[in-house]
Amino acid sequence: MPNTIPKLVLQMRLKRAAELGMDYKTYAKVRQTSGRDVLGLLFSSNALQLFGRAEMPEREAEALEKVVGAGRLALAHRPLRPEHVAEANPVLDATGQAPVFTDGWGHIREAVQGIIHARGLSGSAVVVIGDAPLEHEWSTAGRAAAYLSAAEYFRNGAGR
Repeated sequence: MPNTIPKLVLQMRLKRAAELGMDYKTYAKVRQTSGRDVLGLLFSSNALQLFGRAEMPEREAEALEKVVGAGRLALAHRPLRPEHVAEANPVLDATGQAPVFTDGWGHIREAVQGIIHARGLSGSAVVVIGDAPLEHEWSTAGRAAAYLSAAEYFRNGAGR
């Protein structure tokens, strides 16, 4: 049996990758690994360039506005407050407080899985997008489909 997918399926997946702001190769890798479609994107405040302010830069906001059919979630690092980030960025569907690096594994898991489950999503349908070394662990803590660096995601979605 050939190792190819039908043209119609390929076209649908190319469209879905674009709706998520990903290139096809990245989307296909995530889908193959998780075995399901991506239904949520979980960003760290670092990935959204929220350094000392609650409102994300225009380029990141425009990229998130283009996302179709997936929840746009964010975990805000202190001193940012999740409610201020949500108020300043209506494009986000949900926000929460990010765990700090000194938190134990249980607390990290609660923070990451909490925002995912609050939106009725399974971790295996969510991609974590971060911009700091410890944020990579969020994908494991949340049992997420994958982790992408902010540079990788926004290079594809916003032309960074």
